[in-house]
Amino acid sequence: MSERILLIDDEDMFREDMASLLRQQGFACRTAASGEDGLRAAQAEAPDLVLCDLVMPGAGGLEVVGRLAALYPELPVIVITAFGTLETAVEAFRSGATDYVLKPVVPEDLLGKVARCLEHRRLMGEVRYLRREVSEVRAGARLVGTSPAMEAVRRLIARVAAGDSTVLIRGESGTGKELVAREIHEVGRGPDRPCVAVNCAAVPRDLFESELFGHVRGAFTGAVRDRPGLFEVASEGTLFLDEISELPLELQPKLLRAIEQKEVLRVGESRTRPARARIVAATQRDLQAEVAAGRFREDLFFRVRVVEIVIPPLRERREDIPLLVEHFVPRLNARLKRHILGVDQAAMRALMSAPWRGNIRELENTLERAMLLTEHEYVGVGDLPAELAGRAHSAELSDDLRAALSAYEREHIRQVLATTGGNREEAARRMGIDVSTLYRRLKALDL
Repeated sequence: MSERILLIDDEDMFREDMASLLRQQGFACRTAASGEDGLRAAQAEAPDLVLCDLVMPGAGGLEVVGRLAALYPELPVIVITAFGTLETAVEAFRSGATDYVLKPVVPEDLLGKVARCLEHRRLMGEVRYLRREVSEVRAGARLVGTSPAMEAVRRLIARVAAGDSTVLIRGESGTGKELVAREIHEVGRGPDRPCVAVNCAAVPRDLFESELFGHVRGAFTGAVRDRPGLFEVASEGTLFLDEISELPLELQPKLLRAIEQKEVLRVGESRTRPARARIVAATQRDLQAEVAAGRFREDLFFRVRVVEIVIPPLRERREDIPLLVEHFVPRLNARLKRHILGVDQAAMRALMSAPWRGNIRELENTLERAMLLTEHEYVGVGDLPAELAGRAHSAELSDDLRAALSAYEREHIRQVLATTGGNREEAARRMGIDVSTLYRRLKALDL
């Protein structure tokens, strides 16, 4: 047991006696003789629990409790006082206290409440972790990465999602353009409305108009019934036009009209229908170059590029590769019926140094192959394709020292946790750190 407890009390003898009792129980206990010192200690030490006297000169206990509750809402605070009344207890709880102990303190009573508060804190941490895991499983694929480039993409998504402007997403193949489109939809239109995706490069040229705008019975050979187009199917949700640069030139004026007038005309029909879906488009081509070459209309280009989001290639955000690996391994385990724990450090060095011309899609395919072939709990460098294996010994993790250290620390903590079956107390003991320190590093490293 190595949780950190901060004891704030202005009575020197009581403070030292209580600190000695807590240390005998295995807690790391820091003391403060005033409310002001206690607040400074809380900010410096990040304790797991605070014991605070109510009546003190200067900043009183209720003020300290209130400020701690505002700064650290999940930090348990037990107030201690010799003046025990119902009104005092109610006031303490209203300020943010978790529990209440009267002086003279009965050690068994105090230790029991400390244990319950710390256990509740641990359980709440587990609940938050499990909720996040369930959310991620439900969501399936998601945007992964904490690099400055990905944080910039997230900030831009947050700004544009709430509006109705057309968005153009640009990036190389495999960078996750559809994930960005779906994130815009989820944040802006919400999960209850449809998000309809169409790959413009995959639709046969002669069926494109019908696919987008729909048709009525008898409009052409084979049109045996009325059929709504994707604009109507998307309704008031989002229509994602992937690889919009492949849209046939003769259909581009109709798409432009649908976006500008918010209405569509089914093939073979004379009356228009409303088209309220938000348009999000994506391309790996330079649309300005396509306009200059006469393959894309300039007016449509300006209409779809009201806001542009550029997704960086994986080689420009290598510090995200360990997070991507951690994201893919459990998903691939479920698909492949394997129980792989991750990749070892040599394999991680190789992965972080690869050129990844296919970006995240190539990384996932490489991991899938390695996890199928490996005979060990961890993917080793020998399980990787030959062109990657040779990079393990010569690769530098990142030009940024902090990113390289974080990547190493993340992998080391993950492997120690795996060997302890997820037991954080045992993992902290093996690494020679406090459990509270481990929790902070898990949060900082997004583990």
